[in-house]
Amino acid sequence: MKTLIVDDERLARKELISLLEPHKKIEIIGEAVDADDAFEKINELKPELIFLDIQMPGKTGFDLLESLDQVPKVIFTTAYDEFALKAFEVNALDYLLKPIQPERLEEAIGKVQVSEAKESNEEKKSLGKNDQVFVKDGDKCWFVKLEDVRLFESDGNYIKVYFGTNKPMIHKSLNALDERLDDRTFFRASRKHIINLGWVEKIDTWFNGGLLVQLRGGEKIEVSRRQAARFKEMMSL
Repeated sequence: MKTLIVDDERLARKELISLLEPHKKIEIIGEAVDADDAFEKINELKPELIFLDIQMPGKTGFDLLESLDQVPKVIFTTAYDEFALKAFEVNALDYLLKPIQPERLEEAIGKVQVSEAKESNEEKKSLGKNDQVFVKDGDKCWFVKLEDVRLFESDGNYIKVYFGTNKPMIHKSLNALDERLDDRTFFRASRKHIINLGWVEKIDTWFNGGLLVQLRGGEKIEVSRRQAARFKEMMSL
């Protein structure tokens, strides 16, 4: 598994590399010294896993994750245990407290392998249901698997992301997001909405040849007449 280590302390990076040496499935493809360096290397090297320090000069590890379109698997590493709760709130694979103990590292890598086994081996050029994204809204942040997102709704220069009982806002355009999402899972219902086809519960005819779609979360979304024919085809109606 291609792995990037992100930590501003050189000795911490070297120690982790040494601890990872017995784990032959972990292929270390690079090191990054801060969030900006990590952003460039993640986009260039496409790691599948990152060991990420939280407190770094300038931007934090959380800031880095917020800047990424597609988030690799993440194991946080830090000397400060007060970040633990927040790390688990965003659903990281694990949280390792420095100095890292070999048995805890082995446990964390075990979680990576379990997560990997659950995912499809298909090569994806777009964001599909098995991918996860990092969403930050104010002080709250989450890792969200796209299959759990039932609706994206445009609101000015922001997008409201519907998952569970949460509806955080992210600063992106719906058009740009639409280009990244796998159209086998997500459907552009209208100028303002992208829906997850797996969450469709009920479909009714609507005005002017359109459709009214109800999602399992309770939201009712109009599908424009222009999109209705394609929607019917995709849903095999």
